[in-house]
Amino acid sequence: MTEPRVLCMGEMLFDRLSDRPGLPLEQVDSWTDYPGGAPANVACALVKLGTSAGFIGCIGKDEPGETLVNLLDEVGVDCTGVQRDDSAPTRIVYVVRDKAGDRSFAGFGDRAPTEFADTRLSADKLPIDLFKNAEYLVVGTLELAYPQSRQAVTKAIELAQQHNTRIFLDVNRRDMFWLNPGEALEPIRELVKKVDFLKLTDEEAQWLFNTTDPTAIATELGSKIKGVLVTAGEKGCWYWLAGNTGERAAFDVTVEDTTGAGDSFTAGILHQLCQQGINCLDDAKTAQSIVEYATAVGALTVMKPGAIAAQPKAENVAEFLKA
Repeated sequence: MTEPRVLCMGEMLFDRLSDRPGLPLEQVDSWTDYPGGAPANVACALVKLGTSAGFIGCIGKDEPGETLVNLLDEVGVDCTGVQRDDSAPTRIVYVVRDKAGDRSFAGFGDRAPTEFADTRLSADKLPIDLFKNAEYLVVGTLELAYPQSRQAVTKAIELAQQHNTRIFLDVNRRDMFWLNPGEALEPIRELVKKVDFLKLTDEEAQWLFNTTDPTAIATELGSKIKGVLVTAGEKGCWYWLAGNTGERAAFDVTVEDTTGAGDSFTAGILHQLCQQGINCLDDAKTAQSIVEYATAVGALTVMKPGAIAAQPKAENVAEFLKA
């Protein structure tokens, strides 16, 4: 297997998706499990587009964990960084949908957020060799919610900095992962200062920076930052990439399920950066076309249920953009 150009670190889990859009949690009587977890989604989407990727995370030594590892293998994701814990289960997240297909997270059944294997991700077991040749490390913020996995994120950031691996942060704020959501802001702010690329929703931008303007955010972050992408669902996104700015409307498609759309968007950006090299962002038209490509990858993902199952291949994206 080719050494991964992109390392995706964090949670892999099952989204237990309501089969009855429009019903509240207590009325749902039928569910379907879909593999998910933002970093795992990004890794799978990258491989489908044609960029080698590896996943780093901890899952349970249980049947759901086995299923997830097998899926990564089938897709072609490097699993060197997968850790297994025999004392905690693989995480399952309940997800309800409104009639338009938009999802909202509805908790972890009868378990506390701290009880799952991804909280046990160990800094001592990180695949150090993979960092030597990786071009990008993708991280989220959910693993900051737990002491052990937070140490692993800190170590991974240090390894990335040592090996000139660029860091791409998707904030992916989820208050229900934190025992005390009020504690999330400070560690996330500290992490944001260390990254090269920042992707966040309009709500997350307001929460962290009191603005949705990517130029203002890039100015506040200083010279290290290479890109800021602010996404707003069906409204599209605003971007600042190496000084080039713009906005891109979302494509008008029939939405089946929005799960994983942002992760596919992230994969689209990273795939193009790996294809064209980071200096391509100096050209305004190229920066614009990269955002358009990523928007198309996200649009194709929302047209089918599930995150990973719905992800397009490069030829699907090319056909879509041509049409």
